[in-house]
Amino acid sequence: MKEKLVLIGNGMAGMRTVDELLKVAPDKYDITVFGAEPHGNYNRIMLSPVLAGDKTIDEIIIHDVQWYQDNNITLHTGKTVTTINRENQCVIADDGTTTQYDRLILATGSNPVILPIDGKELEGVISFRDINDVNIMIETAKTHKKAIVIGGGLLGLEAANGLMIQGMDVSVVHRGHILMNQQLDQAASDLMLEELQAKGLHFLMDYDTAELIGKDRVEKVRFKDGTEVEADLVVMAVGVRPNIQLAQESGIACERGVLVDDTLKTYSANIYAVGECVQYRNETFGLVAPLYEQAKVCANQLASLSGDKYISSVTATKLKVTGINLFSAGDFIGDEESEALVYQDPSRHIYKKLVLKENKIIGTLLYGDTTDGNWYFSLLGDGKDISAIRDDILFGQHQVDEDLY
Repeated sequence: MKEKLVLIGNGMAGMRTVDELLKVAPDKYDITVFGAEPHGNYNRIMLSPVLAGDKTIDEIIIHDVQWYQDNNITLHTGKTVTTINRENQCVIADDGTTTQYDRLILATGSNPVILPIDGKELEGVISFRDINDVNIMIETAKTHKKAIVIGGGLLGLEAANGLMIQGMDVSVVHRGHILMNQQLDQAASDLMLEELQAKGLHFLMDYDTAELIGKDRVEKVRFKDGTEVEADLVVMAVGVRPNIQLAQESGIACERGVLVDDTLKTYSANIYAVGECVQYRNETFGLVAPLYEQAKVCANQLASLSGDKYISSVTATKLKVTGINLFSAGDFIGDEESEALVYQDPSRHIYKKLVLKENKIIGTLLYGDTTDGNWYFSLLGDGKDISAIRDDILFGQHQVDEDLY
């Protein structure tokens, strides 16, 4: 008899775990997958190109419905699991579907943060999280003109760019004075602001949203300083939180996320967790690289291949945002004890920064030209003393190699 494996969450982390498991132990489990959305598994990162018209929904599907059938996986789409009965080892969905498990994987992802303000329930107020959100944006752009995106992070800027391409007049509202403050510093943010304004986006920096106004549909956004702007569509892109409601209600240990150990096991028997719902030590995760590492470790555990442990490492963020290349890793802000090497070429929109401590790289930020990102990242990871190449290091690996030989 095969053991029964149930996966709650048909997203990128959970399904990557299934992919990895099928590679190492294809016949070990009868697999059942529950997904709240009515689709197969798709690449959520590629929603921005769909919004911008560069890709279709079909092109971002990773596993279509046929794939599940071909691999003898039972797929329940459009069903949300509402109960995990740990004593009887079964899960129950909102339509009553009940499935037994020997092993269970929680991959419930994260929920978009919705600002707790008046008017958030009005029509035309959405987040930017799934295919449905993208469809609403594309449809709204056909008949309405003014879009306000709240949040100047990665998702907010992608949404703003896509809506502009769809023909809307778009303003980005950001509470702080640094765009993408998890990936950029002030100098890089200023460059990005200038480039995006030149493309036609508007920005309201250091503005705090107070309420959304309208009868049935949103009509205006009011800020804490009393000013107002018109809006036909408001996209909230102010961050995400691990989706831990089901785990909490089922008595599975959680803090900010579902707590897991080095093997991605939760603190409940036979239950694992991967992806954005997870908290490992003090960290939660939003980038795809660590999620895929988790998937591999979890799959090997499920396949009873011991030895693999998850280690959270310094990750590099390599992005192309609205056509602009970015790369950042480590501590690229620095402190009193660190020093920064900076190269700037404003006319070419290039900015490079290396943060050093005791002649070792502890952080890097590249804007516009990311050619040497991986090289700087390996120097950072190796803790290499760069004294010998310090004079030329900002000009890149090619220049340094020429000087050495």
